Amino acid sequence: MVTTSRVKTVREETAQIPAVSAAASRVVGGTRHGGPGFAVPRTGAWVRPYVASLVCLDLAAALTATLTGAAARFHSALGAATTLPYLYLCLLLPPVWALFVYLGGGYARRFLGVGTEEYRRVATAGLVLGVTVAVGAYAVGFDLARGYALVALPLVPLLSLGLRYARRKALHRRRRSGLCMSDVVVVGYRVAARDLIRRFRGEAYHGMRVVGVCLPHAEAAPEEGPDEVEGCPVLGAFADAADAAALVGADTVAVLACPEMGGAELRRLAWRLEKSGTDLIVASALMDVAGPRTSIRPVAGLPLLHVEHPELAGARRVLKGAFDRCAAALALVALSPLFLVLWVLIRLEGGGPALFTQTRVGRGGSEFTVYKFRTMVVGAEALKTMLQPRNEHDGVLFKMRRDPRVTPVGAWLRRYSLDELPQLVNVVRGEMSLVGPRPPLPEEVARYGDDVRRRLVVKPGMTGLWQVSGRSDLSWEESVRLDLRYVENWSLTLDIQILWKTWSAVIRGAGAY
Repeated sequence: MVTTSRVKTVREETAQIPAVSAAASRVVGGTRHGGPGFAVPRTGAWVRPYVASLVCLDLAAALTATLTGAAARFHSALGAATTLPYLYLCLLLPPVWALFVYLGGGYARRFLGVGTEEYRRVATAGLVLGVTVAVGAYAVGFDLARGYALVALPLVPLLSLGLRYARRKALHRRRRSGLCMSDVVVVGYRVAARDLIRRFRGEAYHGMRVVGVCLPHAEAAPEEGPDEVEGCPVLGAFADAADAAALVGADTVAVLACPEMGGAELRRLAWRLEKSGTDLIVASALMDVAGPRTSIRPVAGLPLLHVEHPELAGARRVLKGAFDRCAAALALVALSPLFLVLWVLIRLEGGGPALFTQTRVGRGGSEFTVYKFRTMVVGAEALKTMLQPRNEHDGVLFKMRRDPRVTPVGAWLRRYSLDELPQLVNVVRGEMSLVGPRPPLPEEVARYGDDVRRRLVVKPGMTGLWQVSGRSDLSWEESVRLDLRYVENWSLTLDIQILWKTWSAVIRGAGAY
């Protein structure tokens, strides 16, 4: 809880900042805090309990792994208690594991709740643990049983990763309810701030909630009265960022790319935020370039950001193609009974063909025939012109939530994306990938601008970032942004992540129509 003295101090400081005072009364005494004063705990209060829960989960994972290893070695978990060295190992391994995760950054706040960096650091700690135990056993002359080592040591990081994944999903559910969030003050131009606010709201699992905006002096215009950006109050100009963050009790100040916030200004802002422990994050102008493509190169004392070109050919591309074809072939074999059932259901409903074929545009602009289970009445394409005025999409796509051409069975197939399964044949033939941009129609491609045509440098996919981020609920601009983001940052690891997330997106059935 924030004390009364702090409220008084902040208000006294606010009185000396004319640019902030207009928004101050609204934020301090308004809906954000539910009444006058700062009668809520600082939003970062969730971090310590969350980290404590991760420590407990890691200890539990290590203890479970050691007992499982003992059971494999002695055919009973209690067998280790009769062998003193293994008893010591079972007691020491859990705290040692938690220490290794801590030293590896597995509890660092900036990695919690989103991204793969947390998992990577836990996996690295697991590798270090295995090497340490092996070297330690050799150094002290202890003959560590292979059965115990092969079971316990790999199981420690695997169980930790599984438990952390479940804990993260619980955190995401709380964040969708507005809990466990980090309050952010955004510093930048109005257009860029608006875009960032929309992204944070659309992806609440990131845990970022914008509570105020600082604009350039010319845009702030405090003399014109209270101002807002996407419902967030304008708290002043760039120079007021640190005071605005203290005023609203923000955890983070996010500085967007703008020439006014150069190196000297950022350094001064960092010094002021350091006093209150407020985090500072700086968004690059390269908004959709992923971390693996960027690196810091110190040149002449300056930290220069080097951006690698996306790898659109070469060995990684060959590996992706081999993975796609092998996985698709296995899926075709495994799902063949389901194919037969769906085929019968579609044929019984209307008597038309079970498969629907359509010309789509693939990599480099080449056309191919895509296969899908039929979800509409026979001759649906001829009715599209009549329904065009009822298009609910804002771009070149045609989408209707209640399309009269969709059959009852077809609506069920679409909800769970079962109509897309025949595209596995396209993947085996090399015309599509498992993951990639949405395969467009030729008439859509004809309306593409130069930037949008960038989608065609890779094969289209059965699923992609658009599938796991909202499906048909996405606007045209957002779907294009996600497709281009994939093109610029693709990797086999990203493909596996998207395939994993596709399951939950399909099961929820949200945005499918």
